[in-house]
Amino acid sequence: MPAKVKYELVDGLKEKLSRTKAVFVGEYRGMTVAQSTALRAKVREAGGELKIAKNTLFKIAMKETGFSELPESMMKGPNIFALCYDDPVSVAKVLKECVNDKTQKTFILKGGLLENQVLDFNQLMALAELPSKDVLRGQVVRTIAAPLSGLVNVLSGTIRNFVTCLAQIRDKKQEGTAA
Repeated sequence: MPAKVKYELVDGLKEKLSRTKAVFVGEYRGMTVAQSTALRAKVREAGGELKIAKNTLFKIAMKETGFSELPESMMKGPNIFALCYDDPVSVAKVLKECVNDKTQKTFILKGGLLENQVLDFNQLMALAELPSKDVLRGQVVRTIAAPLSGLVNVLSGTIRNFVTCLAQIRDKKQEGTAA
């Protein structure tokens, strides 16, 4: 490969890496085109992108964008790199789903980087178990709203009891006048 092409590839990778929050590494040897296309589409829906690049060029791009170096064991073989632009947990869930897919036994997830923290396979699987950002936001809102809704119920309970008491007095007066 001519040097100019390599420089252009590294520049393209650097541009993508500058926007990414996490990089996950997997070995795609033996995957069919249909399987890799389906995986690409799922990762894209989760807010990421799959990129195939030479390991040495990817290392250079990572080094030049300030990422930590991936362990040498992860950088062997034909690798596919999952770049996470939005929510790394969503992309990790998609990759875990691919690893656990019984029909697909060729994709091997190795690990990755999450904000310059090296993750091994087990840590990456633990990351995939976390709830997504939307679920966490919902839990936070529910936690914040719970005391407020309790206060509203307590305050409205007094008024509700007062209205019930007035209704009972009215009913008794109507019974007294009817008899």
